[in-house]
Amino acid sequence: MHCRSLFGLRAVALLALASSLDSAACSGSSTAGRAVTARGSAAPAVHPLTSAAIPSLPAVRELAITVSSLPRSVAFFEKLDFVVDQERDLEGAAIEALVGRSGARLRVASLHLGAEHVELRQVVPSVGRAIPEGSLSNDQTFQHMAIVVGDMDAALSRVRSSGAETISPQPQTIPASNPAAGGIRALYFHDPDRHNLELIWFPPGKGNPRWQGARPGVFLGIDHSAIAVVETERSQRFYEGLGLLVAGRSLNFGIEQEALSGVPGARVRITSLAPKAGPSVEFLSYLEPGPGRRAPADSTASDLWHWEITVEVADIGPALTAAERAGGHLVSSGVVSVEPLNLGYARAALVDDLDGHALRLVQHASSAATADQ
Repeated sequence: MHCRSLFGLRAVALLALASSLDSAACSGSSTAGRAVTARGSAAPAVHPLTSAAIPSLPAVRELAITVSSLPRSVAFFEKLDFVVDQERDLEGAAIEALVGRSGARLRVASLHLGAEHVELRQVVPSVGRAIPEGSLSNDQTFQHMAIVVGDMDAALSRVRSSGAETISPQPQTIPASNPAAGGIRALYFHDPDRHNLELIWFPPGKGNPRWQGARPGVFLGIDHSAIAVVETERSQRFYEGLGLLVAGRSLNFGIEQEALSGVPGARVRITSLAPKAGPSVEFLSYLEPGPGRRAPADSTASDLWHWEITVEVADIGPALTAAERAGGHLVSSGVVSVEPLNLGYARAALVDDLDGHALRLVQHASSAATADQ
């Protein structure tokens, strides 16, 4: 694996973390087969206590995944120690306006793993299109969720017993020759709808400090979500307009990256972005062989490649304006009042980024009241 650092930070409050982020993002594995290559995903974008010191940063409240069968997906994630908080149906004019589809209803399960939250959503009355066979990680529908584990072997045993398809033949260990990330282990697999998931284990002194220390359980929390992008700079402008902070960069290439991604000749530019709280967001930009298949122009929230990153902002109006000016596509009918639905926020809007990845921008009730004054 060859990895050249492109690391850069824009906030003085993050400088203390620069060295560890830069090195960890450039870790790699020499194991044959589908080896895990250190990507920006090998370490979190930013220490949460550091990012919390920057009040302007938005928070990533949850990651939402469209599924074909809510009971099946709930049962699968429960096998990975996700805890169901509630299940309910959401319908009515507000939901239709939010997802941009007349007559749409959602069957929703809210789950948590550690401090992070996931929402599984089945759009009814009809399930959308499946993730195509042969999809690759440079396709613009690609998105994954990285699950931190306390015991990789026990986690893999649970994944295999669940019947999940593993992408990596076995957990891959980053060699000790990499001083920053040596010993990190990772494995890729699919959920029942073929969403991409990752298991990642951090040895003492590696990764985000919040994954260190005595933490009970096999599955601990969610480190990040990665999305395939066509061009880093334009995606960066879009997400910076929402207030996210660029925290680290790397350039990854070599036979390990090819084996990991399944993309011949893969040369990937990775950019990590930090929220105030919640999973970080990563760009995966394939410089070689270039971007894969674009997301279908007629994609909807019912299609199984549809994920949503729920981003809580201080004022949804300016955030939505910035997203549209940067080239984002508004899916909802505008800013929708959802307070009667008891979702934990007052206003929301669904917007696609430049590559078709969906974000649900939300504003807390107290912030909305202040903005309206």
